[in-house]
Amino acid sequence: FDVKDQSGQNQVKSSVVRGIRSQLTENFPGIEPYLDEILPKKATLTQVKFKGHTSLYKIDDTVIAFQQFNDPIIPSLRLVHQFPEILPAVQVDRGAIKYVLSGANIMCPGLTSPGARLPDESIPAETIVAIFAEGKRHALAIGRLNMSTDE
Repeated sequence: FDVKDQSGQNQVKSSVVRGIRSQLTENFPGIEPYLDEILPKKATLTQVKFKGHTSLYKIDDTVIAFQQFNDPIIPSLRLVHQFPEILPAVQVDRGAIKYVLSGANIMCPGLTSPGARLPDESIPAETIVAIFAEGKRHALAIGRLNMSTDE
Protein backbone atom coordinates (compact mmCIF):
# COMPACT_ATOMS: atom_id res chain seq x y z
CA PHE A 1 0.00 0.00 0.00
CA ASP A 2 1.10 3.52 -0.66
CA VAL A 3 0.29 6.58 1.44
CA LYS A 4 -1.29 8.30 -1.58
CA ASP A 5 -3.85 5.47 -1.76
CA GLN A 6 -4.86 6.01 1.87
CA SER A 7 -8.31 7.56 2.14
CA GLY A 8 -8.59 7.90 5.90
CA GLN A 9 -7.49 6.79 9.32
CA ASN A 10 -9.44 6.71 12.56
CA GLN A 11 -9.33 5.26 16.03
CA VAL A 12 -11.77 2.39 16.46
CA LYS A 13 -14.35 2.81 19.24
CA SER A 14 -14.22 0.32 22.10
CA SER A 15 -17.65 -1.07 21.19
CA VAL A 16 -16.40 -1.80 17.66
CA VAL A 17 -13.24 -3.39 19.09
CA ARG A 18 -15.44 -5.77 21.11
CA GLY A 19 -17.25 -6.68 17.88
CA ILE A 20 -13.94 -7.29 16.11
CA ARG A 21 -12.76 -9.48 19.00
CA SER A 22 -15.92 -11.57 18.82
CA GLN A 23 -15.73 -11.80 15.01
CA LEU A 24 -12.10 -13.00 15.20
CA THR A 25 -13.01 -15.58 17.85
CA GLU A 26 -15.99 -16.81 15.85
CA ASN A 27 -14.14 -17.05 12.51
CA PHE A 28 -10.80 -18.29 13.87
CA PRO A 29 -11.29 -20.49 16.97
CA GLY A 30 -7.51 -20.98 17.28
CA ILE A 31 -7.07 -17.29 18.04
CA GLU A 32 -9.03 -17.31 21.31
CA PRO A 33 -6.14 -18.27 23.66
CA TYR A 34 -4.02 -15.44 22.22
CA LEU A 35 -6.70 -12.78 21.79
CA ASP A 36 -5.81 -10.76 24.91
CA GLU A 37 -2.18 -10.66 23.76
CA ILE A 38 -3.05 -9.82 20.14
CA LEU A 39 -5.75 -7.25 20.89
CA PRO A 40 -5.48 -6.09 24.51
CA LYS A 41 -8.67 -4.57 25.89
CA LYS A 42 -6.93 -1.24 26.64
CA ALA A 43 -5.06 -1.06 23.33
CA THR A 44 -5.73 1.69 20.80
CA LEU A 45 -6.84 0.07 17.57
CA THR A 46 -6.61 2.19 14.42
CA GLN A 47 -8.39 1.51 11.15
CA VAL A 48 -6.58 2.72 8.05
CA LYS A 49 -8.80 2.85 4.96
CA PHE A 50 -7.47 2.60 1.42
CA LYS A 51 -9.02 3.09 -1.99
CA GLY A 52 -10.58 -0.12 -3.23
CA HIS A 53 -12.48 -0.78 0.00
CA THR A 54 -9.53 -2.24 1.89
CA SER A 55 -8.91 -1.56 5.56
CA LEU A 56 -5.92 -2.35 7.73
CA TYR A 57 -6.26 -2.62 11.49
CA LYS A 58 -3.19 -1.72 13.50
CA ILE A 59 -2.05 -1.29 17.06
CA ASP A 60 0.74 1.27 17.28
CA ASP A 61 2.56 0.64 13.98
CA THR A 62 1.87 -3.10 13.79
CA VAL A 63 -0.79 -4.28 11.34
CA ILE A 64 -2.74 -7.08 13.00
CA ALA A 65 -5.50 -7.65 10.46
CA PHE A 66 -7.03 -6.53 7.17
CA GLN A 67 -10.45 -6.50 5.57
CA GLN A 68 -11.69 -6.10 2.01
CA PHE A 69 -15.18 -4.74 1.40
CA ASN A 70 -17.43 -6.33 4.02
CA ASP A 71 -15.57 -9.65 4.06
CA PRO A 72 -14.51 -11.05 7.43
CA ILE A 73 -11.48 -9.51 9.10
CA ILE A 74 -8.40 -11.64 8.40
CA PRO A 75 -5.30 -11.82 10.62
CA SER A 76 -2.14 -10.39 9.05
CA LEU A 77 0.80 -12.53 8.01
CA ARG A 78 2.90 -10.92 10.75
CA LEU A 79 0.33 -12.09 13.30
CA VAL A 80 0.43 -15.62 11.85
CA HIS A 81 4.22 -15.56 12.19
CA GLN A 82 3.86 -14.73 15.89
CA PHE A 83 0.98 -17.15 16.54
CA PRO A 84 1.02 -19.89 13.86
CA GLU A 85 -1.74 -21.87 15.59
CA ILE A 86 -4.44 -19.24 14.98
CA LEU A 87 -5.21 -20.49 11.45
CA PRO A 88 -5.48 -23.98 9.96
CA ALA A 89 -2.32 -24.77 7.98
CA VAL A 90 -1.63 -26.21 4.55
CA GLN A 91 1.78 -26.74 3.01
CA VAL A 92 2.99 -26.31 -0.57
CA ASP A 93 6.04 -28.02 -2.05
CA ARG A 94 9.37 -26.21 -2.51
CA GLY A 95 8.75 -25.63 -6.21
CA ALA A 96 5.74 -23.43 -5.51
CA ILE A 97 7.51 -20.95 -3.21
CA LYS A 98 8.75 -18.45 -5.80
CA TYR A 99 5.43 -18.48 -7.65
CA VAL A 100 3.35 -17.94 -4.50
CA LEU A 101 5.63 -15.09 -3.41
CA SER A 102 5.14 -13.56 -6.87
CA GLY A 103 1.37 -13.60 -6.38
CA ALA A 104 0.33 -16.83 -8.10
CA ASN A 105 -2.73 -18.75 -6.97
CA ILE A 106 -2.07 -22.13 -5.42
CA MET A 107 -3.66 -24.97 -7.34
CA CYS A 108 -4.44 -28.51 -6.21
CA PRO A 109 -1.16 -30.03 -7.48
CA GLY A 110 0.77 -27.58 -5.30
CA LEU A 111 -1.01 -28.96 -2.23
CA THR A 112 -1.07 -32.65 -3.15
CA SER A 113 2.38 -33.25 -4.67
CA PRO A 114 5.31 -34.78 -2.75
CA GLY A 115 6.51 -32.25 -0.20
CA ALA A 116 3.10 -30.66 0.13
CA ARG A 117 0.79 -31.45 3.02
CA LEU A 118 -2.89 -31.11 3.82
CA PRO A 119 -4.13 -31.55 7.38
CA ASP A 120 -5.65 -34.85 8.48
CA GLU A 121 -8.91 -33.19 9.50
CA SER A 122 -11.18 -31.86 6.79
CA ILE A 123 -11.21 -28.11 6.21
CA PRO A 124 -14.30 -26.77 4.44
CA ALA A 125 -14.27 -24.53 1.38
CA GLU A 126 -14.00 -20.75 1.99
CA THR A 127 -11.86 -21.27 5.11
CA ILE A 128 -8.97 -18.86 5.64
CA VAL A 129 -5.70 -20.83 6.01
CA ALA A 130 -2.02 -20.16 6.64
CA ILE A 131 0.11 -21.40 3.77
CA PHE A 132 3.47 -22.85 4.74
CA ALA A 133 6.22 -24.09 2.45
CA GLU A 134 8.11 -27.35 2.58
CA GLY A 135 11.17 -26.97 4.80
CA LYS A 136 10.29 -23.44 5.97
CA ARG A 137 9.38 -22.41 9.51
CA HIS A 138 7.08 -19.45 8.86
CA ALA A 139 3.97 -19.09 6.73
CA LEU A 140 4.55 -17.49 3.34
CA ALA A 141 0.95 -16.46 2.67
CA ILE A 142 -2.62 -16.43 3.90
CA GLY A 143 -5.30 -17.73 1.58
CA ARG A 144 -8.90 -18.82 1.21
CA LEU A 145 -9.70 -22.38 0.15
CA ASN A 146 -11.88 -22.54 -2.96
CA MET A 147 -12.68 -26.18 -2.26
CA SER A 148 -12.55 -28.37 0.82
CA THR A 149 -9.42 -30.34 1.60
CA ASP A 150 -11.42 -33.55 1.04
CA GLU A 151 -12.17 -32.50 -2.53
